[in-house]
Amino acid sequence: MTPIRRISVLSTGSVQIRPQHVESNGTPLMWWLNTSTKWTAPRPINVYVIEHEEGLVLFDTGQDRRSVTDPDYFPKGFAGHIYARLAKFDVPAEGTLSEGLRGLGYRIDDVRTAVLSHLHQDHIGGLPELAATAAEIVVSAADWAEIAKPRAVFAGLLEQHIDLPGLRWTKVTPRSVDDPSIAPFTAAYDLFDDGSLVLVPTPGHTPGSLSLLLRQPGMPPMLFVGDLTYDVKLLEEERIPGVGHRAGLLESTRAVNALNRRHPDLLILAAHDPAAAPMLRRALVGRVTS
Repeated sequence: MTPIRRISVLSTGSVQIRPQHVESNGTPLMWWLNTSTKWTAPRPINVYVIEHEEGLVLFDTGQDRRSVTDPDYFPKGFAGHIYARLAKFDVPAEGTLSEGLRGLGYRIDDVRTAVLSHLHQDHIGGLPELAATAAEIVVSAADWAEIAKPRAVFAGLLEQHIDLPGLRWTKVTPRSVDDPSIAPFTAAYDLFDDGSLVLVPTPGHTPGSLSLLLRQPGMPPMLFVGDLTYDVKLLEEERIPGVGHRAGLLESTRAVNALNRRHPDLLILAAHDPAAAPMLRRALVGRVTS
């Protein structure tokens, strides 16, 4: 049984962030955010597209083009200062989710399920395009609870761009499972109850961050990790990003590395790792169209 027919990646533009964002140097976030004078080279804003027999599945939805065209997209005042210091985006006219899917031969209406690794703006940007579709939007219940908190905007959560009319939300909490093949993870959420696409908790960047494990005979297993890392080589060395809860990031990083030791052919694919798209293409040569 091979329920997955195709795996692809598209990018809704690019983002530049601070070097300390990619790898923590031990200083507090607000210190480096306000003192850093450097930006990284542009990094992709990846959306992973999985053609499953049950329908098209997205892992994350990218950045909204309106974030670079609408002067009122971001908050004003001190919160706006934080957003401006944190990231610089480039989203060309063709960098929308719909256009990216069209380039792969799909329509936005083909999306059955969109899994959000977390609710930061560069992962929820395609939600307005999905609001007129029948797509199910899957998010962790833990992260959903964060958007109602008084200072959510300072945690990178822009509720006005998340909780949109017309969206069909499913808030999930990974449940205890007895599956040695995914150890050390002991909780999971199976999207289609067939074992091919399984969500595992990887908190740290946000309290409810999710990663998606893809398994199918005839191809290497894949783990889509959102912003747990920005560079898979740094993850291997337990060098964690500078945004998030340090202890949580380290614990989730060690869990992913332990899973990788059990499955040496595991492909770990992050949202902003420039190496991710080439790695995916190489892994799928002669196996599944990419």
